[in-house]
Amino acid sequence: MTVHLDTQADLDDAMATLVAQDPRLAPILAQTGMPALRRREPGFTGLAAIVCGQQLSTASAAAIWARVSASLDPFHHDAIRKARADRLGRLGLSAAKIKTLKLLAREIADGRLNLDVLAEEDADAAHHTLISHHGIGPWTADIYLLFCLGHGDAWPAGDLAIQEAMRIGLGLKARPSVKEMAPLAEPWRPLRGVAAHLWWAYYRVVKKREGVLSGNGASSAASAVAKPASRKAKTTVNKARAKPRGARP
Repeated sequence: MTVHLDTQADLDDAMATLVAQDPRLAPILAQTGMPALRRREPGFTGLAAIVCGQQLSTASAAAIWARVSASLDPFHHDAIRKARADRLGRLGLSAAKIKTLKLLAREIADGRLNLDVLAEEDADAAHHTLISHHGIGPWTADIYLLFCLGHGDAWPAGDLAIQEAMRIGLGLKARPSVKEMAPLAEPWRPLRGVAAHLWWAYYRVVKKREGVLSGNGASSAASAVAKPASRKAKTTVNKARAKPRGARP
């Protein structure tokens, strides 16, 4: 059964189930409190916004997306498909991102990609469907599933903040690799996305304790794709994670 995180109540209930499922997480939740659910627009708009923000700071991504979405109002995959590449380039999109957006728009228009059905698919199957398309890497796929579709089992294994939080919270000797993250998260199925929310919250707690993060800053995928304000703070971790796709905040 696919768990959907559509409301804060959904996350609250799923978190209670997760902690009962793995009691090791109870002291983590005690330190973080209940994480706030963050959602973004589903469909092509949400996916396009994430693509636009790939490998950019939160502020730069927001500025480019504001120009793109305002220029193509109403925003729709047909608008991207028909837009001239030079026009999109002037809005701040790289040639690679223009190619990705146009290919996705064409796949959707031709019925080969149905983003709506991904919310009901197994998380791993939905992940593989997305990454089979040019320009959609693991990070983009997982963040879209988790934040735009509210998929309760999406697992951003390449996120450095989650890896580091798990290293500390689970007492691991080293930060787990992407490959090692899969078996570590196995006990949390079908609520790995809920666990991701918890580990992002724990990362913020740890880094605030260390003085790395300010009260309004966050260095995680949750902050980069969330709607709430006060997400412009830049940290050392943000910069370090701006390069590898799987580690995008």
